[in-house]
Amino acid sequence: MAFTSILRKSGSSLAPLATRLVRGQRNYHRALFTAKTHSNLSHNHRISFLSPLLVPNLHYSSASKKPSSDETLLRVILSEIQCLQETDDHDRVEQIPSDFPFEIVDNPGLQTLTLKRTYQGEEIEVEVHMPDLVTGENDDDPDGDNSEKASLSSLPLVVSVSKKDGPSLEFSCISYPDEIEIDSLAAKRPEISDEEIAYKGPSFIDLDEDLQKAFKRYLNIRGIKPSTINFLHEYMINKNSKEELIWMKKLKKFVEA
Repeated sequence: MAFTSILRKSGSSLAPLATRLVRGQRNYHRALFTAKTHSNLSHNHRISFLSPLLVPNLHYSSASKKPSSDETLLRVILSEIQCLQETDDHDRVEQIPSDFPFEIVDNPGLQTLTLKRTYQGEEIEVEVHMPDLVTGENDDDPDGDNSEKASLSSLPLVVSVSKKDGPSLEFSCISYPDEIEIDSLAAKRPEISDEEIAYKGPSFIDLDEDLQKAFKRYLNIRGIKPSTINFLHEYMINKNSKEELIWMKKLKKFVEA
């Protein structure tokens, strides 16, 4: 259209016409270049704006790659699991003695188990904790106790003997192979909550020796005796191995997630 308009102007000379034609062509090419450049910039801007949506997998794969420290940790955990599985303790089934006086309540994932029985109208419950294992000589004894007990594994117990709808006695004990020691004794009543402070009596070791021996016989009659304790030692050692293996597998699952 610009070229046709120029031809219609009959009063123009050839030279000015040629000049205007050249200038018009330059303006036309400049306009095309400007329009093309603007189009390219707009296209590039749209790509830049949409690029996070167009290539999400590249960003995701980079962010989801585990650190090398996690891979190292996982290898160590797998090695520990293999060592635990190669031992005999984690899958050993202890044969409960026929004369064992308690029902065993053992829930996987807990560090304690519970023993229950009824004896002449009394409800007896024993909370058995993980053993304190001694695997070698105890050369560093901070209390200077050079007795044989310092080198023996021990098993903490909390024994509760309750009368029906009445008071109860709670014994905190430390048991060794073939021997049970009472650390403390508390008399409890149902109308007094655990939040209230009740008189717990003197330290057990300060009681008369005859009274201490009488209470040990009291527990022995109710099933807290050396044969029971010795079985519990073996049982809890195996439970410790099982719980450690379960714990390691939970760690493995977390690191792998």
